[in-house]
Amino acid sequence: MTKIQDQVIWLTGASSGIGEALAYQLAAKGGKLILSARREAQLQEVAQKCRRQGVTEIQILPIDLTQSEILRSKAEQAVKFYGKVDIVIHGSGITQRGTAAQTFLGVEREIMEVNFFGAIALTKFILPQWQQKQSGHVVVISSIVGKFGAAQRSAYAASKHALHGYFDSLRAEVGQDNIKVTIICPGYVNTPISLNALTPTGTKFNKMNINQVNGISAEVCAMKIIKAIEKNQQEVYIGKMEVLGVYLKRFFPRLFAQIVPKFVPN
Repeated sequence: MTKIQDQVIWLTGASSGIGEALAYQLAAKGGKLILSARREAQLQEVAQKCRRQGVTEIQILPIDLTQSEILRSKAEQAVKFYGKVDIVIHGSGITQRGTAAQTFLGVEREIMEVNFFGAIALTKFILPQWQQKQSGHVVVISSIVGKFGAAQRSAYAASKHALHGYFDSLRAEVGQDNIKVTIICPGYVNTPISLNALTPTGTKFNKMNINQVNGISAEVCAMKIIKAIEKNQQEVYIGKMEVLGVYLKRFFPRLFAQIVPKFVPN
């Protein structure tokens, strides 16, 4: 079991949605938090809510994962807050709304930078500390779409598939060092992620996905993520009926291939 109390936890994507819900629940369990996202004002609001609950061990570290040249210094700064980082939760992410044919290459690169390259860069910079102390835990917030593709999500799905390939490989390499890897695959969660989804030209979608609205709450999702961390689970699917898509593709691939093109995402 992995304990949360007194663990130094670096959480990206902490300004809203699943990340914000995780911040409150991890703080309530006694974690020492480092909260990161691009929007510093929103991070301060999350930190203040934690402090009003009596939490004092909390730090703010604004970060833009597209700025690859500063990520090493950000990782070094994160370590300096408490002298170590025990758990890293990669919660930052951006989705899309647009076909592969229409989407600009620059938009696809931005999605890969935020969802994939940012996560692996921060992990690489923390990894030597973990190998030295023979302990560490990286938690990757992927997606159900990390297990199969869907219309109008080509770059998003690609970025999440890449996370699985990379972190499954990393698990095989560092397990002997007592470094754990947990991949979380949420389905539809009621968060504002679709508002910030990128259109083919890179503008914000600015609409709430009806599937998102009808999804599980961010609080329920966060609770299940924390349980997965505590149990050292390798891969976890969180959601409603959409989770069945993982098993449908695995055991009935022809049927799955017939169903997916008929699904028009909102």
